[in-house]
Amino acid sequence: MTDQYLLVLDAGTTSTRAIAFSAAGAIVASAARPLTQHYPASGWVEHDAGEIRDLSRAVLDEVAAAVGPERIAAIGITNQRETICFWDRTTGEPLCHAIVWQDRRTADYCASLKPHEADVQAKTGLLLDPYFSATKIRWALDNWPMVADAARTGRLAVGTVESWLIWHLSGGAAHVTDATNASRTLLMDLATCAWDDDLIALFGVPRAALPTIVDCAGPLATAMVGGRMIPITGAAGDQQAAAIGQGCLTPGAIKATYGTGCFLLAHAGPQPPVSHSRLLSTVAWRLAGVPAYALEGAIFVAGSAIQWLRDGLGIIADSKDSETLAQSVPDAGGVSFVPALAGLGAPHWAPDARGLICGLSGGTTRAHIVRAALEAQGQQTADLVDALAVDGVPAATLRVDGGMVVNNWLCQDLADSLGIVVERPRVIETTAMGAAMLAGVGCGMFADLPAAAAAMAAADRSFHPAIDGAARSVRRQQWQTAVRRVLA
Repeated sequence: MTDQYLLVLDAGTTSTRAIAFSAAGAIVASAARPLTQHYPASGWVEHDAGEIRDLSRAVLDEVAAAVGPERIAAIGITNQRETICFWDRTTGEPLCHAIVWQDRRTADYCASLKPHEADVQAKTGLLLDPYFSATKIRWALDNWPMVADAARTGRLAVGTVESWLIWHLSGGAAHVTDATNASRTLLMDLATCAWDDDLIALFGVPRAALPTIVDCAGPLATAMVGGRMIPITGAAGDQQAAAIGQGCLTPGAIKATYGTGCFLLAHAGPQPPVSHSRLLSTVAWRLAGVPAYALEGAIFVAGSAIQWLRDGLGIIADSKDSETLAQSVPDAGGVSFVPALAGLGAPHWAPDARGLICGLSGGTTRAHIVRAALEAQGQQTADLVDALAVDGVPAATLRVDGGMVVNNWLCQDLADSLGIVVERPRVIETTAMGAAMLAGVGCGMFADLPAAAAAMAAADRSFHPAIDGAARSVRRQQWQTAVRRVLA
């Protein structure tokens, strides 16, 4: 099967892409379409699930035509997590917009449930935050009559994005969700990887609407792509897929993905970890019914901060300009930028926090503001690395990926901010790579994930710290002062 390809559907937050990989990890064809963002109210973010479906079919068919559908061994799917879709199982059509992971509309509801947080965290590894899916489902049932009516009449199907896509690609034959995505809903028991009756009752979610939880690799469904029936044999949420694509397969291995947000995962082994620093415990993958686990820290705003500088403030014309501007000044000129444009994630978990740019003077230029926005990525990551150390997982090396890490200046600043080596892979599309590796295992192309990683994954460049501890400490103190202002 080495002359065949693995086709990956990467259904992200801002775009939908399909990528064909060779068995050696090379990208042989790709296609992408931008995804429309809907902001119906302050703090609300929605997607059109029908658009996600249609774009997914389009990019899959485009890549299949480019490589030849007969050469595709299997399909892997990876997706924006926590975003929840609602559809009518009799028609297959969406009942309403999908509520996106960034959405904050359930902040008050989460606050009202705080007395239950310890019990919820013990079962799910998660905290009560609008980020996760269950509170979004409850809100939709309470506020969207078409969702409530579908629930009453047994027509409601809900699922995260990969569940919605598998349902459609299989012609409605499979209503499933993989264990990594299920672990992000607040409804799954982390230890058993099964829906939990107490959690379902707490959030008032109709159990009949939920998909079946399945492994991340194996015969999940069959899809019609490029005029041919092709097995879907791999699925994982985007951050878990990126960790797999980075080869983080042993306890202690750490990766961070810099896309719309930033998500750091540290492999934690075969038992659910317990965080004492408000990090999340999550499923890294589940194969043959056996889960592996990870600790995760979520930063809600990473690349979207640069997008905001471009589209919101108009101080850069292209995201690529950020690297040149950051290099044009020796430092940020005393400016700190806390990009809490969608609240603060781990380890603060402050959904109502809002962004702050401080330290401005008459000498501040757009270059200083842009540099401060990039430096914020290193400082937010340092917050997570510090929390990992408290939880007994010290970081020696950080493996990075995502669209932002094409910026060499940013990668060097990450190493300077953290005081550790930062490694960038040869193929930065590690999210899609991880889904390809899972699909390769699921269809028998590879015996296991280590074999897939050995064949497909490779490092490109390492960045070593270039500033001393004293300079690093000054920057940390300046950042922590700014964060305290936001939290106050």
